[in-house]
Amino acid sequence: MDKLFNLPWYRAFLRSRDNLQEIMLGYSDSNKDGGYVTSQWSLYQAESRLVQLFGQHHIRLRLFHGRGGSVGRGGGPSFDAIMAQPAGSVAGQIRITEQGEVITAKYADPTNAERNLEALIAATLEATVLPMHNSEPDSELMNALSASAFTHYRQLITFPGFIDYFLQTSPIQEIASLNIGSRPASRKTLAKIQDLRAIPWVFSWTQNRLMLPAWYGFGSAVAELIEQDSTNLQRLQQQVKNSPFFQTMLSNMDQVMAKADLTIAEAYVDLASDQQAARTIYTMLSEEFERSRQALLNILQRQHYLSDNRTLARSLALRIPYLNALNWLQIHLLQQLRQQPDNSEILQLIHLTINGIAQGLRNTG
Repeated sequence: MDKLFNLPWYRAFLRSRDNLQEIMLGYSDSNKDGGYVTSQWSLYQAESRLVQLFGQHHIRLRLFHGRGGSVGRGGGPSFDAIMAQPAGSVAGQIRITEQGEVITAKYADPTNAERNLEALIAATLEATVLPMHNSEPDSELMNALSASAFTHYRQLITFPGFIDYFLQTSPIQEIASLNIGSRPASRKTLAKIQDLRAIPWVFSWTQNRLMLPAWYGFGSAVAELIEQDSTNLQRLQQQVKNSPFFQTMLSNMDQVMAKADLTIAEAYVDLASDQQAARTIYTMLSEEFERSRQALLNILQRQHYLSDNRTLARSLALRIPYLNALNWLQIHLLQQLRQQPDNSEILQLIHLTINGIAQGLRNTG
């Protein structure tokens, strides 16, 4: 952008647009390729640098947040997300995407639509007018956390046999055959995670109740920081109090991990053809989940998920029994389909369970 702004013809173009430049931020592939922590921190840093650069060139910045419905693709409560933006990045305006699967829930009912629009407008005004971010994220701490989380995440998705594990222990193939979306599940024959589109990637981990895109790598990264210096736990706890960005990131993680169920996730492992390899990978996943759970609760200084969100906790408690039944049914149907791959009736029933689980969890991609 710096080079672009120094081109006379482009500055003339911007003057015709009242010196306004829009930048779109993508959340999906950065999460899939680098993990949740690194994706969130990299985007935050990019926004901060853009604010500084645009100020130097006296160009107005409007950020277009290409957020998905799920936390793994930048989703989460809109008010909190806007308030967690870097200082100066909102400046009276913001543009966001609302995914198709959340439009009905947010805007079909006039009362809900009014409340959601109020939240968007209020957050935009508050982020613009009120003094914000007296304490920006601790860059040194976040850089170390992000780098470590990225390393552990990449070790997982490049681990031998991981792609086969993903394909066989989730309904990714059945999701690909759903009559939804405008693009195929992968860009070409799936040989590596980069070939897979972000929506079915997140959707599949939601279906098997691991919710992996929203937490993997976090627990190991926190453990390494604390091992290096025990005072880093206090620094992370202080970040929750001082940094809206860090607090929102952990709040979103808290909400997603509360929906995970490792008993159900382990049952999907039985679908894998190579049980020894699958069990090895599942052990990696379950151990990292426990590390991430402990790290999250220790930093938030809580005993349980959703301690500060009783409304969601009650809502989940009502939905979980029905969701669990759908998951067990889906596992049984997937086992049958693997034995009868041409049985369209079984596939149709699996599609119904996919829709039911997505509606109950209120997350797709």
